Amino acid sequence: MGSDFKDIERFSSKLDTAKNYGEVWQLVKETVQFALGTRRDSMMLFLDDLPLQLGAYYPVGTNNIVLNRALVEIVETSLSSKQTVNALVYNLLLHEYLHALGDYSEAGVRRGVVDVALKCFGQEHIATVVARKSPWVLLKDIPLGPPGPKRVMQIVKDFEKTSKYIV
Repeated sequence: MGSDFKDIERFSSKLDTAKNYGEVWQLVKETVQFALGTRRDSMMLFLDDLPLQLGAYYPVGTNNIVLNRALVEIVETSLSSKQTVNALVYNLLLHEYLHALGDYSEAGVRRGVVDVALKCFGQEHIATVVARKSPWVLLKDIPLGPPGPKRVMQIVKDFEKTSKYIV
């Protein structure tokens, strides 16, 4: 199944205008379904202050993704482009989602992130550029000071809309 201009426009518009983590997440699931034909529901997102070289992680065997809050905040305050911040968050969540779908190979997941971004956003979109070059390309011109005090990990409410509840 190939992408056409309408698909690329639709996905690009959704990412560029996403207002929160939940909207970016819905797009991650949608683009993976479109590009790879697979999906997984009932994921949760936590924000934590992690070392800057770690964008996010997926604890194997859970339904959790932990995103580096400090990294996202640095990019938000330094680049003031919502489109760029959304592209960063999209790439980090997509990477961990591919792990959650069962690919534990870093090289395989990196290739998968590029493949999904290219198919869904085209060659020139910032999400594809970040996928090809790595999210750390966004930090190259940002002076990084010492980390601030560690804050309490927080759960993102309304991250995934689901009708399935576990009691």
